[in-house]
Amino acid sequence: MLTAKEAGQVFVTPAAYADDEFFHRACSVLRRDDPVHLVEHPNFNPFHAVTRHADVLSVELRHNVFHNEPRPVLGTKADDERTAKNGNLLRTLIHVDDPEHRALRGITADWFLPKSLARLDHRLAGLAKASVDRMVEMGTECDFARDIAMPLPLNVILAILGLPESDYPRMMKLTQELFGNADEELRRGSSPDDLVAVVRDFFAYFTELTRQRREEPRDDLTSVIANALIDGQPLTDIQTISYYVIAATAGHDTTSASMAGGLLALIENPDQLALLRRSPELLSTAVDEIIRWVTPVKHFMRTATEDAEVGGTLIKTGHSVLLSYPSANRDESVFSHPDKFDISRSPNKHLAFGFGVHYCLGALLARMELRALLAELIPRLDHVELAGQPALTKTLFVGGLKRLPIKYSVREAA
Repeated sequence: MLTAKEAGQVFVTPAAYADDEFFHRACSVLRRDDPVHLVEHPNFNPFHAVTRHADVLSVELRHNVFHNEPRPVLGTKADDERTAKNGNLLRTLIHVDDPEHRALRGITADWFLPKSLARLDHRLAGLAKASVDRMVEMGTECDFARDIAMPLPLNVILAILGLPESDYPRMMKLTQELFGNADEELRRGSSPDDLVAVVRDFFAYFTELTRQRREEPRDDLTSVIANALIDGQPLTDIQTISYYVIAATAGHDTTSASMAGGLLALIENPDQLALLRRSPELLSTAVDEIIRWVTPVKHFMRTATEDAEVGGTLIKTGHSVLLSYPSANRDESVFSHPDKFDISRSPNKHLAFGFGVHYCLGALLARMELRALLAELIPRLDHVELAGQPALTKTLFVGGLKRLPIKYSVREAA
């Protein structure tokens, strides 16, 4: 039986996130015994892990008290020292607070409104069809994570940004190196300098792209960011490049994780796959259940700007909390049978996209992409099973399946 102290170590152990059953067992111990748990480890500055849905929500709603800066995501003591000395490598929406956050978010908010994204419906349907057609071309086996789930959302977000298709493989590799820096199979190297090098490669690429779009703007998101003004002034270089990086990486990596994780959940729960075949009207609730089940963003950090209580625990000024979204999304007090994958679950109050002012800007787009793939795949899928062992990314921040080998039978398009 895990103790709360032992359970709390999952948040500082990348391999724990690659072991779904163990991770969720540890979180259930914490929700029951110590829901705002002080995590201590020699390589990390201490923090409180917030594991209950209501407590995560309470922190999200107090954005004036709990700030993203200076510790937006969990890093080692050495990472924190470098940040204190040099600042964060990036300055994205997840790194900053109001008023900078509100101003930066406003630059692209219109692009992610329903009326703007509606124009993508036809393109998404086409990309989904092409993805399932590719499965037909590949025969009866593929690695669904790498061959299907990763390319589809990458094509979508990079097309929105206006990047040439020839650069897509480069963006895929850089994204995996950025988010997979704790995984030996994905990272560029094991030293902090290797991660810095990845960020520098992003900067080099997008600096040139910014120059091009300022000289010759186009009808794409890159041009909007490159030519944006805040209080009459252009964005700083780090604001501009960081904006591209978060769009180009988080804009596809989290969605691909949901796609692969969703198919695995359907394989492991054949009754739910059969139900979705019989009742395609459940597509929307199935999408949200998949997102709850996978929860690709594992946490964000917040730092208290004043003494504040969370779940009956005092968080002192300057102390940090880790918001565990996978744990909140399995909270027994909110979700009936939380460890059951149920595509008809409604309501589904998951927090996979965050909440409040920091709610994910691309949430609707992610849902649309996942729905488009399922709408094309499920009617054409006669049979699917595992063809090997699935593997999750070792991570502390963002991750999902890096491998999903499957055997299948997929019909040609009608």
